[in-house]
Amino acid sequence: MKNLLVFLVALISVGTYAQSSSDNQVFIEQVGDTLNLNIQQTGYGNKIGGDDFSSSPADMVITGSGLTFDIDQIGNQNLLYGPVVSDSSSFTTYFSGDSNVLDWNIGYLGSTDSSDFDLSATGDSNTWDIDWGYVTSAERFDFDLTLTGSTNTFDIDVEVDDATWNYTVDGDDNDILSSQTDGAYQYQIVDFTGDSVDMDIIQKSGTCPTGVTTCYGHIDLDITSDNATIAITQQDSTD
Repeated sequence: MKNLLVFLVALISVGTYAQSSSDNQVFIEQVGDTLNLNIQQTGYGNKIGGDDFSSSPADMVITGSGLTFDIDQIGNQNLLYGPVVSDSSSFTTYFSGDSNVLDWNIGYLGSTDSSDFDLSATGDSNTWDIDWGYVTSAERFDFDLTLTGSTNTFDIDVEVDDATWNYTVDGDDNDILSSQTDGAYQYQIVDFTGDSVDMDIIQKSGTCPTGVTTCYGHIDLDITSDNATIAITQQDSTD
């Protein structure tokens, strides 16, 4: 019988309970700084957070600074959902399996300055929807992605000043949308190998900082592919 784990972390207090369920599940609600969170789930249909991002149960809701995440999900049809507000934080995630779903909002409702995200995945038919920064301060973001697999779909939206995104993808029939907006400087370095890719890259800088007269985007593509469709949009203002 698999476990349902509920973690409630508030500064120095921690409460947990377990009950039977058809899937491994982790629900987290945390307020406080300097959290080190390590989760490894192995199997089929594991969950971190609720059934979907908009659900009302106690999903992953984390607020703090100096956070360190290390999350591994190994298996098929696993789910990861939940909003995080964090400054000066590091996120390391590893996924291995097929038909997994990652829907993660980092800094959607609060600050997310000086963050680092390393995402590695191996598998097919996975779906990712990642939003980094949105309505409040979001500055200095370093994102590294390594993906091996086919027929994956991912939508990455970054609204951060001074964002760098490096990704390496190897596989066929992948659908990639990356959007970098609201920053003075946006960098994206892509190494892609595989056929029939549909890739859209958007870079739109926001208002230049005081004393800066030029805001810009930088894209470096290395593509090895047949039947590729690539669309690039660059704009030096969000207007």
